[in-house]
Amino acid sequence: MSVRLDLAPYQTGSMRLWLYIVEEFSIWSIFDPIFLKLRRGVNIMDAIQTNDTDAIIEMDRARVWHHLIQHKPLETIDPRIMVEGKGMKLWDARGKEFLDAVSGGVWTVNVGYGRERIADAVRDQLVKLNYFAQSAGSIPGSIFSQMLIDKMPGLSRVYYSNSGSEANEKVFKLVRQISHKKYDGKKYKILYRDRDYHGTTITTLAAGGQDERSVHYGPFTPGFVRIPHCLEYRNQFDSDKDYGAQVVAATEEIILREGPETIGAFCLEPITAGGGIITPPEGYWEGMSALCRKYNILMHIDEVVCGIGRTGKWFGYQHYDIQPDFVTMAKGLASGYAAISCMVTTEEVFEMFKDDASDPMNYFRDISTFGGCTAGPTAGIENIKIIEEEGLLENCIAMGDYCMGLLHA
Repeated sequence: MSVRLDLAPYQTGSMRLWLYIVEEFSIWSIFDPIFLKLRRGVNIMDAIQTNDTDAIIEMDRARVWHHLIQHKPLETIDPRIMVEGKGMKLWDARGKEFLDAVSGGVWTVNVGYGRERIADAVRDQLVKLNYFAQSAGSIPGSIFSQMLIDKMPGLSRVYYSNSGSEANEKVFKLVRQISHKKYDGKKYKILYRDRDYHGTTITTLAAGGQDERSVHYGPFTPGFVRIPHCLEYRNQFDSDKDYGAQVVAATEEIILREGPETIGAFCLEPITAGGGIITPPEGYWEGMSALCRKYNILMHIDEVVCGIGRTGKWFGYQHYDIQPDFVTMAKGLASGYAAISCMVTTEEVFEMFKDDASDPMNYFRDISTFGGCTAGPTAGIENIKIIEEEGLLENCIAMGDYCMGLLHA
């Protein structure tokens, strides 16, 4: 495929004025050597007008701080610039074609690239109303919340924000506020699982079971306690018999050690994703749910990766006997066509925050600025329609069975 960098849309009036001043008065020399390197006979405006790939790569090298990579090698090799996607395929600025096996690099583009109906719907909504703070509602926000709740029996309320980390933080705040409302602030601890991942903020790192992500970023928010992973391949016990039951028993020991009266919630992925694609052993989720009932612990399921069809059901927890109190989601929620995340909870939790309207502190005193963007729920509506219309849940199951069949052949 021939790839053309179409940069004309990125021209702005301020950019044109700035470049005019720089060129007209020959003041490039006052800038750092990177700018001089950027020119290489072509200024930024020329790069935009002539689709100069080399200039774009140099701008990226000089100005962009990429995620999760060491930049020293980029001093001698070119950074990769992704230019176009269609379906499951991607092309970079040099025209190299890729089969995207990781859905945007981080499990996000659930319905694939180039979905014009999503882009068109978002464009139309942005022209009509792009934003208003979520202290008020919006048409796409209302519709999308109902679409989600229709797929999540037992849950009833949707709280919008803009990233998975932020959605998880909302749950942590709710658990802490419930602790103060009902338990004199004592039931504040949140148990999280070794190898699970819940985000990159300081507090979500406190709840993260992947130590390589959190080294050097402490001290962390207190009140988070690690429980054992459920990866049979890395057996933590003397025997592998009834492994799920053993993990549950070890978790109960930690609850008793910490004091059940101090434990407010579990925070768990239904299937550990970045920590190894760990499917839970038989009996694990039944046992964990029983611990919640026994010790009055809220269950928070992090569906940021597994949610919206990635496992063949709308949500990963729906494969197991779980009735969560909180479910968080992001990534595939709009397949990356807009930034959006959601925290979904029960009516029982919701009612706790309006039982005494005379108390000025008795509501969830939280806001997410970009939770008010209408692009996210608009993209989410079309995203769900595509999954339903094209039978992508069924296709996920069929492809999973095919892959497992090959692995066991």
